[in-house]
Amino acid sequence: MRTYAIGDIHGQLSELERVHDLIERDRVACGDRDAPAVHIGDLCDRGTATAGVIDYLMQGLASGAPWVVLTGNHDRMMTAFLEPTPRTPDRLLAGLHWLDERLGGRETLASYGVDTDQPIETLHADAVARVPVRHVDFLNDLPVTYERGECFFCHAGVRPGVPLADQVEDDLVWIREPFLSSTDDHGKLIVHGHTPADVATHYGNRLNIDSGAGYFRPMSAVVIEGREAWLLTEGGRAVLPRG
Repeated sequence: MRTYAIGDIHGQLSELERVHDLIERDRVACGDRDAPAVHIGDLCDRGTATAGVIDYLMQGLASGAPWVVLTGNHDRMMTAFLEPTPRTPDRLLAGLHWLDERLGGRETLASYGVDTDQPIETLHADAVARVPVRHVDFLNDLPVTYERGECFFCHAGVRPGVPLADQVEDDLVWIREPFLSSTDDHGKLIVHGHTPADVATHYGNRLNIDSGAGYFRPMSAVVIEGREAWLLTEGGRAVLPRG
């Protein structure tokens, strides 16, 4: 059972198009047109093309592409800001706001033509007016998890010791520890992003495919067969480092 997966996107449309091209090459090489391609979340923020990323994904899904798009914590931050009264998610570190330069919300709004130098009250009203409702609805409707074969896909990870069926959304889109240091067998291979690594890395019980597109490093796409996975490169499949 073959599945493709793409790491955090963070408004990097050209990188997203590049890794989809790598997936298409692998599809041709192995003759599999139907295996799903799972996007692990964080469509928005930091990069300059969030609006284009969301359009690209919506158009692909509408055309029947075998894609799955999951939500990430940055996607939740974006929709929380666009509520009638802007809201900051509870799991965001104290003192941080989506418009903080470390999070990239201003770059997201700029991709919709919002002037991000205006006072917060008028900025919020301008953002609500300019971000298409169809984009907000798309983000709000994204699933949190996807399961296929021996793999469980989510944005951030899972809480060790809790059955996969009982995981809660806050952990699935926000968790780092104790998940990252856990050596537990979680029942399935957990395929996630959220915590950037230098390169996509297979840890045995989990597979981290966030290679830092949010910091302008190359995005990663992998192909998974069973619990084994390979990085897709211009030269074909490459062995993933083990953690």
